[in-house]
Amino acid sequence: MPEVTSSKYLVTAGWEDVPHLDQKTMKELLDSCPPHLREARSKGKPNIGAGAIYPVPWEEVCCEPFQIPAHYWQAYGFDVGWKKTAAIWGAWDKDSDIVYCWSEHYKGEAEPAIHATAIKARAVWIPGIIDTSAHGRAQTDGEKLHDMYTGQGLVLTNAIKAVETGLYEVWQRLSTGRLKFFRTMANTKFEYGLYRRSEKGQVVKQHDHLMDALRYLIMGLAEARQQPFTAHHRQASARNERTGY
Repeated sequence: MPEVTSSKYLVTAGWEDVPHLDQKTMKELLDSCPPHLREARSKGKPNIGAGAIYPVPWEEVCCEPFQIPAHYWQAYGFDVGWKKTAAIWGAWDKDSDIVYCWSEHYKGEAEPAIHATAIKARAVWIPGIIDTSAHGRAQTDGEKLHDMYTGQGLVLTNAIKAVETGLYEVWQRLSTGRLKFFRTMANTKFEYGLYRRSEKGQVVKQHDHLMDALRYLIMGLAEARQQPFTAHHRQASARNERTGY
């Protein structure tokens, strides 16, 4: 806080001090603002914020598992590390603009081939969004790691690394009901409940691998693909719905 003297004074102003903003507009602005910035933006109080990054109860953002329709667009976020490697799969219903996170990979101290096998078990065609430069790696090390995973047959794109923008995009979807998690994702639930900022407003870098992967996924939705239309699908679609042939 700046020092106030006889020759210097401090003025703080919030939305209630602005006459052209009505209550409806102020509510809309507040709802669209990340929780840790609400007091600073609405009341003019300097505050970088602390506490839960996504303060929406898990029960409000989870849903029962269901069969993912073939026309949904899919991708996965991929956070790599020796102590823990994590991936989270999302299926995007473009009609409703809802992303359903339906599966997770969460394993430590294993070689890339082990992780790649588990990832390909979901579906080889689903693209991944990966940040190989995380955890203090040098650029050359990250490139080698990227090559190792693509050599295992994974389809990968580099993640967008704008952290605060990514957190905001995830929060916007959570707060508007456009991001859901299958309730069977136990590790995601665990990290979701712990994901927070410190008293200095910094993201606490503990138990955050799936949360990082989630951010990569949401920021990389443009890379999502639909399930390929195979010969099996063509044969199935040609069948009579009533007779089955």
